[in-house]
Amino acid sequence: MGSLQILILGSAAGGGYPQWNCRGPVSRRFWDGDAHVQARTQSSIAVSVDGATWLLVNCSPDIRQQILNTPALHPKAGQRSTPIGAVLLTNGDIDHIAGLLTLREKQAYALYATPTVLHVLDDNRIFDAIDRDFVPRSAIALGRPFEPLPDLHVSAFAVPGKVPLYMEDGTPEIGAETETTIGLDIKSADGRRALYIPGCAHISDTVRSQIDGADLLMFDGTLWTDTEMVDAGLGKKTGHRMGHISMSGADGSMTQLRDAKVGRRVFVHINNTNPVLIDDSQERQQAEAQGWEISYDGMEIQL
Repeated sequence: MGSLQILILGSAAGGGYPQWNCRGPVSRRFWDGDAHVQARTQSSIAVSVDGATWLLVNCSPDIRQQILNTPALHPKAGQRSTPIGAVLLTNGDIDHIAGLLTLREKQAYALYATPTVLHVLDDNRIFDAIDRDFVPRSAIALGRPFEPLPDLHVSAFAVPGKVPLYMEDGTPEIGAETETTIGLDIKSADGRRALYIPGCAHISDTVRSQIDGADLLMFDGTLWTDTEMVDAGLGKKTGHRMGHISMSGADGSMTQLRDAKVGRRVFVHINNTNPVLIDDSQERQQAEAQGWEISYDGMEIQL
C-alpha cells in the first residue's frame, strides 16, 4: 500500500500502431510480419496505489481491448463490476475521450477533467449515453491537488498545446498554456511522483519546473523529427502544427530535458511514423543511449 503502480495500457498516438490504412515506412514493417515491431493501442495509462482500484488516465477508442489485455482491470465480483474507480482526461482529443462511449453500461465510476474538456463532452449529446447518475462529472482546477482515489494525489498543470483537431477554426494558436491540454503530477502517500505528459508543443518553464524531482517522467514521444509525416508522404502537417514537440534535434525533448532531474524517462503517445517503434533502429538506440525508454502496451512500472 502506498507505492505507485502504473500500467501502460496504450503506448501509441491517435490511430494506434499500425494505423488501419497505413503502409508508410514504419507501418509497412508490421504488415509484412517484421519481428522487430509490435502492435500498439492508443494512448492511455492506469494508476493505482493498492493494486485493487485503478485510475484510468485518458480513455482511448481501444479501451475494451486494453481491458481484455490487462487482468488487473477485469471485473472481479457480482454480475457487473470494474476495478476502474475513476477516469481522468488530459485533453479532448478523440484518442483520449472516444473510449468513454464503451464505458456506458451504467457502471459507477468518477469522471474528472478541466471545465474546458467537460464542456466538450457536455456539448456533444452522444456522451449523454454515459449516465450521470452513475458517472458524475467533476471539474478539476489547475494547480489544485485532489484525490481521484484514496491516497492517490493528483495535480494538473497547463502544458503548451492546442485545441483538438475537430475544434479548430481557422489557424489555431499553438503552444498556449491553458486548461485545453494538461499534464499530471501524480503522487502516492509515500511521496513517490510520476509525471504524465502525453502531449506537449514545447518545453516551457512551467513544464520544466514540474518535471524536476519526479521519480518517473512519461512524456510526449509522438514524432522523432518535426517533418516526419511530411517526409514520409503521409501528411502535410509538421509536429509543431499538431501541437507536439519532436524527440530529436536541438529543440527536441531529449536535448531540452537532458539536464532535468528525474528518475526514469519513458516516451509515450508514439506516432505510427516514428522509427523508435522499430526495436533495432538507430533512432531507438539513440533514444535509449540518452536514458529514455520506449513504452509498449502492457508495460508495468512500480515506484
